[in-house]
Amino acid sequence: MEMDRIRAKLTNMTADLLKQQSQDGAWRLCLDSGTMTDSYLIILLRLLERPDEQLIHSLAARIASKQESNGAWRLYPDEADGNLEATAEAYFALLYARYYAQEDPRMLLAKQFILSRGGLGEARNLFTQVIFAATGQAEWPKMLRIPLEAFFSDLGIGLDLFSLSGHARVHLVPILIMSNKQFVRKTALMPQLSYLFVGDSQSFNNDSTWISALNGFIATLPLSSLLPAVSQNAEQRAESFMFDRLEPNGTLLTFSTATILMILSLLQLGYSPESPTINRLLSGIISLMCLDRPHLQVCSSEVWDTAMLSYALREADLPPASHALKMAGSYLMPRQQTLLGDWAIRLPNTPAGGWGFSDVDTLYPDVDDSVAALRALRPYISSTEGLSANWQRGLNWILSMRNDDGGWPAFERQGQTLPASFFTFEGSADISTDPSTVDLSSRVLGFLGNELGMSIGHQWLDQSVHWVLSQQNRDGSWYGRWGISYIHGTSAAIQGMTAVGVSSDHPAIKKGVKWLLDIQNEDGGWGESCLSDKVKHYVPLHASTPSQTAWALDALLAANEKPNAAIERGVDALLRSLEQRDWTYTYPTGAALPGSLYVHYPSNNYIWPMLTLSAILKKYG
Repeated sequence: MEMDRIRAKLTNMTADLLKQQSQDGAWRLCLDSGTMTDSYLIILLRLLERPDEQLIHSLAARIASKQESNGAWRLYPDEADGNLEATAEAYFALLYARYYAQEDPRMLLAKQFILSRGGLGEARNLFTQVIFAATGQAEWPKMLRIPLEAFFSDLGIGLDLFSLSGHARVHLVPILIMSNKQFVRKTALMPQLSYLFVGDSQSFNNDSTWISALNGFIATLPLSSLLPAVSQNAEQRAESFMFDRLEPNGTLLTFSTATILMILSLLQLGYSPESPTINRLLSGIISLMCLDRPHLQVCSSEVWDTAMLSYALREADLPPASHALKMAGSYLMPRQQTLLGDWAIRLPNTPAGGWGFSDVDTLYPDVDDSVAALRALRPYISSTEGLSANWQRGLNWILSMRNDDGGWPAFERQGQTLPASFFTFEGSADISTDPSTVDLSSRVLGFLGNELGMSIGHQWLDQSVHWVLSQQNRDGSWYGRWGISYIHGTSAAIQGMTAVGVSSDHPAIKKGVKWLLDIQNEDGGWGESCLSDKVKHYVPLHASTPSQTAWALDALLAANEKPNAAIERGVDALLRSLEQRDWTYTYPTGAALPGSLYVHYPSNNYIWPMLTLSAILKKYG
């Protein structure tokens, strides 16, 4: 291997990152999630009749630039033909922006694509259905007409709202506020899109389920009249639920999408579009605009990026005492959370101590970011007053978050769940729950092994390793929930288990390594399609991406004491992909909502390649 070439690349990447660091020590990179949020923001601004033409025009131009030659929009570059929901949302937004007309050739192509896919009635994405229903373009799905009393009442007949994941809850509550009253808001200049449906019905075709029929029956019952007179009604409780979860910047649990839905729900509750509350929420949404392009982020990733880039830079031999890393540490320390969020419902005796994903996250910590922050801050424990106790508090929070099965979830310990068939939206099973996942569990194992020297032989840790082993697929791979997808999970599993002392000769490790070698591309790299995340089996990308190549190499490095031809070919492919910066450089290898939303982390092209290249120098150099 060309060690000098590796060293030069690390030097260049380090210099590049240091130029991008903000004055407060954070890295603020644009979390690119496609066109969905941009479309929603245009629709929201037009609904509120806010004349921010410069913003609307720039968003519309960005959306238009993403259209394919067949008129469609895609969620990811290799998605076959295009995506119905993304195309319908973009079509609506561009027409509502009023910089494009129905008769424009590109709009005619988009319409033709939508109809060729069976029309808008075939849309299965929850957010798509809600946006079109709330604007009077479609009927409200019956499956969403769940009476609020089912979640917010003292009758003892309610469903457990907290059986859903935290991110599902903050999106579902404003939706239910609207759907209960079949809320519709229109403006004089809104386009009417009934022609996007095939046939006379303006309903969605996945709305004929048992829960839809049940909701239709329950809606005829006078549940609200059964409530005690002194009780808050369900609507008031739902409203309070949202306000209790507002972050300091005015976003609902940091999500722009949830905040957009909250604004619409408050309009249903009688708030004026010009009210200070709506203004505050809208300001929070706008605060999530990228700094370098007209794109609305679903949420921002400052804590994750800063913690992980600090680690990557340190592994690339930037000293912890350097100004850049000390500033990054100073940024991360005060973002350790002190408030008890919803996670505390299942951990009532555990002090707060985790970190969240975003700059403004004070209520929704997660295991992955907390591990990353602890790792980044560890060099400063002895030299920073009070950090030792806070670091230990963070570690205690992470360890307490382990599920009974031995794995770790992202945001909350696992409790009871609603029936799998309760919702039939795209990816609903993945979105509505927060179970143990292989990728997060394995990263915790890697942290415990590499940073704290823990190893197998203790029942508590052995149980976690056994859980990871139990999740291996027959072909040797593991599924990763938060990255794409089987390469991500397999890499994490092999690294995590070997870090705590599982032998590289273990049959599961050998099987995982063989699977990675079997899917290595001809160019030496690795690449996996986002489609894997939807269909739940490996689908090759037929091209190599930097982050996925780095993930695969990390697993091979963990399992091989000496370099081999596959590793050498992989390193060469990784260096070439970092230098070429073609379409694979921005391929979305971050998973969010399976089948509906994928994200490109710019930091992924630094964090994982730098960790891989640094590990090669340390192990083989």
